[in-house]
Amino acid sequence: MSAWDLGYGPLIETTMRVATWNLWGRYGPWEARQPIIEDNLRSIDADVVCLQEAWDDEHVSQPEKLADALGMSFVYERAFEMNGAWSGNAVLSRWPIVRHAVTELPMHGGGAVDTDEGERRLVVFAEIDGPRGAFQAFCTHLSWRADWSGVRQAQVAEVCRVVRSRSPRRFPAILCGDLNAPPDADEIRMLTGQTAVPEPGVIFRDAWAVGVRDSDADGSTISARNPFNAVTLEPDTRIDYILVGWPKLGGCGHVVDVEVAGDRPGTDGLFPSDHFAVVADLRY
Repeated sequence: MSAWDLGYGPLIETTMRVATWNLWGRYGPWEARQPIIEDNLRSIDADVVCLQEAWDDEHVSQPEKLADALGMSFVYERAFEMNGAWSGNAVLSRWPIVRHAVTELPMHGGGAVDTDEGERRLVVFAEIDGPRGAFQAFCTHLSWRADWSGVRQAQVAEVCRVVRSRSPRRFPAILCGDLNAPPDADEIRMLTGQTAVPEPGVIFRDAWAVGVRDSDADGSTISARNPFNAVTLEPDTRIDYILVGWPKLGGCGHVVDVEVAGDRPGTDGLFPSDHFAVVADLRY
């Protein structure tokens, strides 16, 4: 009797590693944090890294420095000014980035009246020429205000429109970023098909929800274990995501492993960021 075949065919055994991390710009002891960030990224050893709150000024570009140190290519877009520098989104890749684009996200929705957050929001698209075929990564950072779920929903709708505009694709879309919302928020449910999706056919799997992982880990990327967060009295929560479209032929894009990283201090006890990173291995 032959095995039941859902249409994926023989499953791909090789994987790629994807990471997403909010680097906290130039807040706190940012100069001392830089080598700890670099050490963590080297240890993570991802093929693709999506960064939020990466910074640059007229002299130094953090994403460029990290890309050079890791032997990666990169694209970066400024989003807003902070602490005498720019903060933005970046995609770093072990393989060539053959095209990229930037789309600005809306800053209104859901009845929000005061929409002057002081921060531009955007999504960075990168098409990457990997050794087993091209694939597309999207890096975003949604608005942070707790009462702005409606704004984030409008931003999610625009992100989904951008993702759909780049189809068709042989590998499912990868969407990474600091979404500033927990998994049960409406804006996350829109992305994962738990409520009406903004764009037909654009639906993602949440890597942390579906991947094999340490059963004792809760996936919190904002945690009181991190002294930078403990002082804020914020509850532990998961607001940073790797989202992947439904698997395609060979199961490509299927999440086979996922973990939190960047959650240990350097030798001097300093944490690299106020966020922990998320790392996932995908069939590729």
